[in-house]
Amino acid sequence: MAGYCGKLLRVNLSTGEITKEELDIALAKKFVGGRGLGSYFLAEEVDPAVDALSAENKLIFATGPLTGSQAPASGRYMVVTKSPLSGTIACSNSGGFWGAELKRAGYDMIIVQGRSDKPCYISVNDDAVEIKSAERCWGKLVSETTDLLLEEAGDAKARVLTIGPAGERQLLLACIMNDRYRAAGRSGVGAVMGSKNLKAIVVRGSGKVATAKPEAAKEVLKRVRQMLKENDITGKGLPTYGTSSLVNVINEHGIYPTRNFQRGHFETADKVSGEALAEQYLVKNVACYACPIACGRRVKVGDVQGEGPEYETLWAYSADCGVDDLAAVIRANNWCNEYGLDTISSGTTIACAMELYEKGYIKPDEIDGPALEFGSSEAIVEWTRKMGAGEGFGARLAAGSYRLAESYGAAELSMSVKKLEMPAYDPRGVQGHGLEYATSNRGGCHVRGYMISPEILGIPEKLDRFSVDGKAGWVKRMQDLTAVIDSTGLCLFTSFALGADHYRDMYNAIVGEDWTTEEMLEAGERIWNLERRFNLKAGVGADEDRLPRRLLEEPILAGAKEGQVHRLAEMLPEYYQERGWDAKGVPTEERLAQLGLA
Repeated sequence: MAGYCGKLLRVNLSTGEITKEELDIALAKKFVGGRGLGSYFLAEEVDPAVDALSAENKLIFATGPLTGSQAPASGRYMVVTKSPLSGTIACSNSGGFWGAELKRAGYDMIIVQGRSDKPCYISVNDDAVEIKSAERCWGKLVSETTDLLLEEAGDAKARVLTIGPAGERQLLLACIMNDRYRAAGRSGVGAVMGSKNLKAIVVRGSGKVATAKPEAAKEVLKRVRQMLKENDITGKGLPTYGTSSLVNVINEHGIYPTRNFQRGHFETADKVSGEALAEQYLVKNVACYACPIACGRRVKVGDVQGEGPEYETLWAYSADCGVDDLAAVIRANNWCNEYGLDTISSGTTIACAMELYEKGYIKPDEIDGPALEFGSSEAIVEWTRKMGAGEGFGARLAAGSYRLAESYGAAELSMSVKKLEMPAYDPRGVQGHGLEYATSNRGGCHVRGYMISPEILGIPEKLDRFSVDGKAGWVKRMQDLTAVIDSTGLCLFTSFALGADHYRDMYNAIVGEDWTTEEMLEAGERIWNLERRFNLKAGVGADEDRLPRRLLEEPILAGAKEGQVHRLAEMLPEYYQERGWDAKGVPTEERLAQLGLA
């Protein structure tokens, strides 16, 4: 057995039953692992129409065959479930060390089902697996919980995955944290964990991931590490300034959404850039498991010390809220880490609330905290805290921007797709990336087919970002490749330096396969169609493949090319054709059969 451990762990919280099952390796290879295999189990075992916060929903923690291996940046794992925020399939990715430790313990996946009567956590120490009481740490912040459970484990090398109070309260923007600062952030997966009264999973392992072809692996891994080192982004930009190295680049291109996507350029972005973060608050770089890039930032401002903010977080709390106070952004990010909140959705929901307040929808007497005014440092920090605590109006914010705006009859002011808030790129200035937002299987997401690479960064080649020609095919290919990368357990940032052939070579050497690049990409397409079919059965169809009206009808005011709108209607039919779907965005039986999904 190489790459895969060949074993999955199933924990029924309703009955207390714990079972270890052999993994069907042929099935695992068909869906690669991680995102793909987790999505397969969810689709097979959960009714897509299920209430996401009911005991019938399942919560799957899935590693990839390269997670915990010798491959660079191989610390990723996925959380797969039905999203309570969007109603779509949820697949949230996180790094750090927890995923690699689960592989060391001998498991490819944990499937959690049912609901515990009392707060509990799962302890995994190689073959020893127990369900234990978590009443001691229920209600605690993420850092407090991590400390308590490490003390209880009696092993400082154990790895802790946990929810914060936001997840306990089943707030829809709740995420799952691991290794204190790493987050499976999007789609409300923390609320699902909280609905099961599951506080944490503590893992310790003593094994290692085997390699099928050691000599071949040695050669290919040496080559890809050198490529990562020599690449301008993975070898220079990310190590030097972290993900926030993108701030000035995106702002200069006029696609840095400002004040809830009303503009595309933030006048004082340099005050809240990666360069400013490194100069003023950086303590040191931080790397995930086996990662030579080390894009993580350990920062300190006053009495607050932690990791982050990442690029998307920094944007959501600064430009999108009109705030150029970097210290306030760090403090807001810290509250997200401690309460277990999705930083992107939290910041952009506050931005949406600020526009609702500005336009008179939200009245001053409705709120029990700072005025929701663009530019307010106090507002972004205190409202984040109140969201995590579920206090007053903060609880309404913690349901996300779509539900908030809809409650005022102004759903069009939510900058979201399928109720998931969009990240830090204005689609009016990047046509392909906007198509990716609209068609993403989990909603407004930038990491399901990162078209910023070709449209802005010129990777693997430079495309005209304002053109719609050929973008449908590009988006499909990027989505399929990303599905594979997610499923292997590798970090998506490696794709700045590596191409499809490199992922093929690493998979083949470690797992012992002889995949062609075409076979690998077909696996990605299989995963994408599997997710799409789940969403259709859940009632999320082509009518949800859309962007907010503002982006389709209101010309961008500043940045990009003034006057630009997004031309989604011109690309969507071609995208469906590229995918082999019918005009209503439904995969044809012929295409499903070709992909082995019939």
